[in-house]
Amino acid sequence: MEKATISQVKNRLSAYLKKVRAGQTILILDRDEPIARLERVRAEEHPDDRLARLERAGLVRRALSPVSVEALRGPTPTSKRSVVAALLEERREER
Repeated sequence: MEKATISQVKNRLSAYLKKVRAGQTILILDRDEPIARLERVRAEEHPDDRLARLERAGLVRRALSPVSVEALRGPTPTSKRSVVAALLEERREER
């Protein structure tokens, strides 16, 4: 694993990214203390793994069934109630 200071990486970022693309990992140091690691992102870890992590953390919820494109193109639903009133009611009910 190659080591580089922040200023080295800043000044030669393209060169370090080329090394990372080739599979090398770069350890970034700040005053001889390791603070970050620059490494290639594997394709299999990309979008679905991130979505799965967010789902496990409770930050997103996947749809139970596919949504049709026509439903998205239709008119925007309107409400008879105020959004602010609904929010205040939800907070009172502690949902």
